[in-house]
Amino acid sequence: MPVYMVERELPGITMEQLASAQKRAIQMGHQLTAEGREVRYIRSMFVPAEGRCMCLFEAPNPENVREANERAEIPFSRIVQAEDLTPAAA
Repeated sequence: MPVYMVERELPGITMEQLASAQKRAIQMGHQLTAEGREVRYIRSMFVPAEGRCMCLFEAPNPENVREANERAEIPFSRIVQAEDLTPAAA
């Protein structure tokens, strides 16, 4: 299934706020999938010095990813298809 990267500009966000947003993204993925619109939060990378966050989601299309983020009320600047190059365990 395709992977999408969600780019965010979050200057001044606290780690507690970021953790809350992450939980909302996970929950919304479960909710949308239960509604028949598959989307799964994978993980995030946060650069505190720049207030930038990159989140990976798995979904059949970018619309599901957009809906998950909008319904979770997590701001984003763009959603692009990406390749997850995490190596498999040996």
